Amino acid sequence: MERELAMEVVRVTELAALSAARWMGRGQKDSADGAATSAMRAMFDSVSVRGTVVIGEGEMDEAPMLYIGEQVGSGVGPEVDIAVDPLEGTELVAKGLDNAIAVIAMADKGNLLHAPDMYMEKLAVGPALAGKLSLSNSLQTNLHLAAEYLNKPLDTLTVLILDRERHEEHIDILRNMGVRIKLISDGDVAGAIAPAMEESGIDLYVGSGGAPEGVLAAAALRCLGGDFMGRLLPANQSEYERCIAMGIDNPHRILSITDLVGNEDVIFAATGITSGDFLEGVHYLDHQRAKTHSLVMRASTRTIRFVEATHYLPNKPLPEQ
Repeated sequence: MERELAMEVVRVTELAALSAARWMGRGQKDSADGAATSAMRAMFDSVSVRGTVVIGEGEMDEAPMLYIGEQVGSGVGPEVDIAVDPLEGTELVAKGLDNAIAVIAMADKGNLLHAPDMYMEKLAVGPALAGKLSLSNSLQTNLHLAAEYLNKPLDTLTVLILDRERHEEHIDILRNMGVRIKLISDGDVAGAIAPAMEESGIDLYVGSGGAPEGVLAAAALRCLGGDFMGRLLPANQSEYERCIAMGIDNPHRILSITDLVGNEDVIFAATGITSGDFLEGVHYLDHQRAKTHSLVMRASTRTIRFVEATHYLPNKPLPEQ
């Protein structure tokens, strides 16, 4: 992949964010998601790749655009796998809450895992803990190891986890061990990236969330020098067979970051829709302008760029419902 692709990709997330932000706080998550998806798909036509969506909005029969298997890009350039989440945090946008983002990951063809739409157990850490922890350990063991490698007391560790009923046991363990917990309502990708962003103050991300979001987070952590492990959690025989059909021969095995995003180059881009821990949301200015704040990274160079852009916006009304 050419380095110029990184800036082409960030333009795609910018347009998705601008389109979704118009629905912020309106309580219409599907409309926001649809706007982001339509904008992202349209902008992909200008990107110099022959891309295949391996993680998208669903199958062709349930998603009219950016579906799994859809071909995107200009048709000229390298063959790549593409993972997208045009609006990560639909509820966040609908309610006007923080940490909604538009996200893309891109890698050479054959490198991104075709992750089925089901839960995945996750463990995400920053560079200081890369290669030091494992999902094969108990949560207690991983916490003790993290404290040892980070050279800090257990009660100063901060662990991020989704605020879900399924995480009650995890939360009890964390509290009994005296670590600090940050609960989030949504935003699985941003949450898993947080341990690799020094300004977040997060040491580990644990718990379960969507498997497709796990691949996107793993792509970001590859670029940041962090680490990610996942284990699929098929809920029934149908989901188990879905894993087999998608080429995952042992759905219960621990997946390393290499299993998820390969060991070649990866590009990751995200644009804030609502403000969060490391990205500002879309800010509307006077004279029909808006400002976006994006993050774009490459694994091969470990280059991390924050991009601020000001966009002119035609004065278009929201679509009729």
